[in-house]
Amino acid sequence: MAANDNLSLVDKALRSGNCGDAIRYMRCYLSAWPEQHTAEKVTLLGEDYDRMVAYWQQGGNDPQREQLYQQLLQRMYVIYANVAHYHRMKASPYQNSLYTRVRQAQRDWSLTAIRQEMEGFVSNVAMLQLEQEHKRAAKSETLYREHQQQMNQLFEYVITSRQWSDSVGAQFTEMMVSPTIDSNDQQLVMAAVTLSLMNQFDMAKFRMLVQVYQQSQDDAVRQRALVGWVLATTNPYQRVYPEQQELIAQLTQSEEVCQELTELQIQFIYCLNERKSTDTIEKEIMPDLMNSSLKMTPRGIEETEEDHLEDVLHPEASEERMERLEASCRRMMDMQKEGADVFFRGFSQTKRHPFFYDISNWMVPFYMQHPDIAQYMSKLTGLKLLDKILGAYQFCNSDKYSFVLALHEIVDRMPQNIRQMMNMDVPVPEDAEQQELSPALVRRMYLMDIYRFFRLFSHRSELYNPFDANEQGVEGCIFFSADLFANTPLEKSKGQIVRQLKKYKLNRAANSVLDSFAENYRDVQYYLWKCDYEKALQLEPENERATLGMARQLYGDGQYEKAVAIFQRLMTVYPDKTNYQLHVAVCQVQLKQYEEALKVLYRLNYEQPENDSVNRVLAWTLTCQGKLEQAAKLYEQLVHGEQLQNEDRKNYGYCLWLQGKIDRAIDMFKHYRQVEDTSSTSHFFDIDWLQQRGISATEIKMMESLLFS
Repeated sequence: MAANDNLSLVDKALRSGNCGDAIRYMRCYLSAWPEQHTAEKVTLLGEDYDRMVAYWQQGGNDPQREQLYQQLLQRMYVIYANVAHYHRMKASPYQNSLYTRVRQAQRDWSLTAIRQEMEGFVSNVAMLQLEQEHKRAAKSETLYREHQQQMNQLFEYVITSRQWSDSVGAQFTEMMVSPTIDSNDQQLVMAAVTLSLMNQFDMAKFRMLVQVYQQSQDDAVRQRALVGWVLATTNPYQRVYPEQQELIAQLTQSEEVCQELTELQIQFIYCLNERKSTDTIEKEIMPDLMNSSLKMTPRGIEETEEDHLEDVLHPEASEERMERLEASCRRMMDMQKEGADVFFRGFSQTKRHPFFYDISNWMVPFYMQHPDIAQYMSKLTGLKLLDKILGAYQFCNSDKYSFVLALHEIVDRMPQNIRQMMNMDVPVPEDAEQQELSPALVRRMYLMDIYRFFRLFSHRSELYNPFDANEQGVEGCIFFSADLFANTPLEKSKGQIVRQLKKYKLNRAANSVLDSFAENYRDVQYYLWKCDYEKALQLEPENERATLGMARQLYGDGQYEKAVAIFQRLMTVYPDKTNYQLHVAVCQVQLKQYEEALKVLYRLNYEQPENDSVNRVLAWTLTCQGKLEQAAKLYEQLVHGEQLQNEDRKNYGYCLWLQGKIDRAIDMFKHYRQVEDTSSTSHFFDIDWLQQRGISATEIKMMESLLFS
């Protein structure tokens, strides 16, 4: 058996809380993959476990048994997690290179040394103000470059770290809430711990993130901690560490925490909807934005010459273009307000810059002194528009770095008038100003950084990705369905999350959240979402949506008599709703009660002659009854109308076929096939229906041959 197979059995035993099985499977692993140090730990653990079991078998009463068992289970988990870490490093060339490089560096990795370096940086930055001006720039550049290298190493060290002890976690907590350490450094460590924790659960790291979230006074640090411990809930080990469940139960007692968790889940949903948002921008918004007086040429950006004749002939055209441009800008800003990621595609190509080769640069907060962009800032200094964009517009940190890097590449090739425009004191729209970043906005910008990392980083496939779907087709960032949040006050927000998921057609994720609903929150709306109309009607017998759902369900099951009875009841209660009258007629057609159906349909057609839905059902009813000329007239209107449905073509094809107009029927079927992309004869025709109306099996085969040859 392969090493990973043995380890997966250990993992399964641990998740179920079975210490004895975990020890046994680990011994099987070590027999195939010997490792002396690990074997010694497992032997000692096994001896302790056997003694506990032997005492229990002898009838001994140990009041500490539950606690002892939990300690043994946790010791077993730490052994397993470190072995799994070893195999993950070996299986991932990129992570292995990070692991090896930072541990071979000539550096003291004790926590005391790490803290001294970070606190020393803050002191040294403060001391720069005392330096003479001609020396300050050089010293500042050296200071920031050395510190950036140290923090990049620390980031790589943390994300490839093994299991932490409780004391290490406690010391990191102290550093992450300390006012003597720079916020940017604390934020970067939060991101590193998050990446490490997602790849292998570690109770000490999880506890540290929770404590930083509870204690930090810095919104940016606090929000990164929140995102980190939440993403760890998709990889739960509450049987091994009940404390994980206890911490979440404690956190969710706070209404503020529940509100932030709900907002966070919705923001994750916006991330998952990025591709649809980008398609909307590219197909519907960008064409109007690009239709302006500027154009790209081999020499750079140039203004197009004004067409004076066009202004004379069509004086309204310029005004219309401007209105479309303004409307497109407003639409994109509205999408951004709603949470859409409107800049992802625009900056995606810039992520290939060498700046993003270092993994820490994807997560580092934006600051002008970053050594990898500081060299460019002298060329860009004085561009007021740049300062406005970096200071006011809601770009995430990653995109701010991308903007500086991209602008540096093209600034020398810009036309003089464009450079002059960028030096003007351009007013920023109120909607784009960041007068005071709210916690939700801080979190949103961080999520944009994370999303870009997991979609664009060259080695992302070697890491756990919370935006990828699992075997059940549900993305890891849909944490509302996690067992750890079951039966907590967060239950009351699950309906809101389901609505968002269904709005963006993330149906598998919506169903996973629905499956997690506690019994006492399963109301009428829950059963409507689950399509359990019988239960919904038990709770609310007169509910219109539940009644309609039940009728449609019966119709789909072929129980037309029961369905028509319900639709008739709805038609009586809601006589003004044409839809219910049409449903009655459709059921009657299935029951071959054509005359009854036509009574309703003729009346509706008289009252609403332009209603295509009515004409569609009427045409099909007439076709079924054999009144083909009347049906054909209606189908001609439908297939040449604005509300054409592809099914109209197929049904018209049936009507023409029954009239003996084979060539025209073939044309209709071909048009239908082109839209449906049907490549098989299977189920294309309703053979029973055709044969009941005199179409022979031979004719059907000939038609199939003509259509599918």
